[in-house]
Amino acid sequence: MFNKDHPHYKWIALSNTTLGMLMATINGSIVLISLPAIFTGIKLDPLEPGNVSYLLWMLMGYILVTAVLVMSFGRLGDIYGRVRIYNLGFVVFTVAAIALVFDPFAGGGGALWLIGWRVVQAVGGSMLFANSTAILTDAFPVNRRGMALGINQIAAIAGTFLGLIVGGLLATLDWRAIFLVSVPFGILGTIWSYKSLHEVGARGTGRVDWWGNILFGVGLTALLAGITYGIQPYKDSATGWLNPWVLAAIIGGVVVLVVFVLVEQRITDPMFNLRLFRIKAFVWGNLAGLLASVGRGGLQFMLIIWLQGIWLPLHGFSYESTPFWAGIYMLPLTIGFLVSGPLSGTLSDRIGARALATGGLVLVAATFIALLMIPVNFSYLEFALITFLNGIGSGMFAAPNRTAIMNAVPANQRGAASGMTGTFQNAGNSLSIGIFFSLMIAGLANTLPKAMTTGLTAHGVSAGIAAKIAATPPVGSLFAAFLGYNPIKSLLGPTGALDTLSKSDAAALTGKTFFPQLISDPFHSGLVIVFIAAAIMSLIGAAASLLMGGKYVHAEPEGPVTPEPAEELSDV
Repeated sequence: MFNKDHPHYKWIALSNTTLGMLMATINGSIVLISLPAIFTGIKLDPLEPGNVSYLLWMLMGYILVTAVLVMSFGRLGDIYGRVRIYNLGFVVFTVAAIALVFDPFAGGGGALWLIGWRVVQAVGGSMLFANSTAILTDAFPVNRRGMALGINQIAAIAGTFLGLIVGGLLATLDWRAIFLVSVPFGILGTIWSYKSLHEVGARGTGRVDWWGNILFGVGLTALLAGITYGIQPYKDSATGWLNPWVLAAIIGGVVVLVVFVLVEQRITDPMFNLRLFRIKAFVWGNLAGLLASVGRGGLQFMLIIWLQGIWLPLHGFSYESTPFWAGIYMLPLTIGFLVSGPLSGTLSDRIGARALATGGLVLVAATFIALLMIPVNFSYLEFALITFLNGIGSGMFAAPNRTAIMNAVPANQRGAASGMTGTFQNAGNSLSIGIFFSLMIAGLANTLPKAMTTGLTAHGVSAGIAAKIAATPPVGSLFAAFLGYNPIKSLLGPTGALDTLSKSDAAALTGKTFFPQLISDPFHSGLVIVFIAAAIMSLIGAAASLLMGGKYVHAEPEGPVTPEPAEELSDV
């Protein structure tokens, strides 16, 4: 195999870390489309009140754990070797993938097995995610990093969309195949990384900051978990934001994170060197990355619900088949990403990040507005064009932004910097679910109950049952659509009302068109709130990108390296 001094070593590092990033991020989203097959396979109804927590943790567990741990593993890479931590990540990831395939339980026990091993898999994914960009920054000269980090970053973000397609395809075969697909790639990546990757970057010194790791982990976990549970109904409220436990988790998490910052300022070898926030490109780049990640995650979830709950059934697809087809119909978004990402990364080596990153997020904001202007039952060509342009804009932003951040930090802090950037990106994915589901629920809560009551009573459902169903929090209908279940059948089935209706009324209520036509106007009301918020976030992110400055390259001083502001070079 190539040694670290071989001229082709950098390409080996790029190909291996790209595989690692793809595996880590594909597995973050692969269950989103395939949840119906998974829950059917373990014989569990996720929509029963007592099972909603299983659903949330199956959705969020991997993303949440990755967001919490990625910075810690980035700093450990600085101290003990980025390649060492990265290689261990492949081992942990692969062992967990094997365990997921052989789930021996059914029902709640089966769900807990999957959730537990998904958490372990997320630990391995965090090791891969935290150190891959630092390994590339070490391996590539500064004038080629944009291209390398562009490919790597696009692999990371495109993986979240590819996971939808892969999950949809494999779910039609067998639910265990969803996890089995990672095993051969994990084994290949493990052997390949141990044989080919070498430590070539500057190593930091010091000991593990246990207090910093514990405080950061506890604080961020509490905050993200509280936001996640905020979408669950609480008493008479459609959401759980007034639930004392949710408020305690969010407030307590913020307090612990404040304590973390105070502690880090007083520790000799901190988990994260707060001086990095003196670097303009690092601060504004990460703020822009967080906002872009929130908007991207929100778009992903809203498009899935839009396609599965409304558009696909209206166009003749059965509810059971909508998860698979939603992934297929979202392909233009992924293609746009794959087209623009590597190109923008290469261009950023020549002209800097500012114009590309700023222009990319402005384009993303424009596509959010464009999505509001098309009807709920849209023409697919216009939908495909808008989502393709959204992917183009996201690709224009992602690679140059990550390159600017990594070029601006000292060599011995690259692992921690990469970890912090990964934390912002993964935390944004977690936040997007809580934020955008809540915004959508707020929009639906004002208009859906009346539409539901009118529609049900028109087909023979008694006023009492119709009122009861209409009072059900909208999150139930959203989750049903998200999982590819027939929402009306899921809501009316437990009441026994369907058995009392005529065959024609029962068929109409549970057919492919009743729910989509019923929810179209209320859904659009929620969509207006969601996409306006996403557009505003994108524009704020664009402003942050503009404030990053021009092209940054950190100038390494002689002797011990400390994170001072990077040298700003004018745009070419």
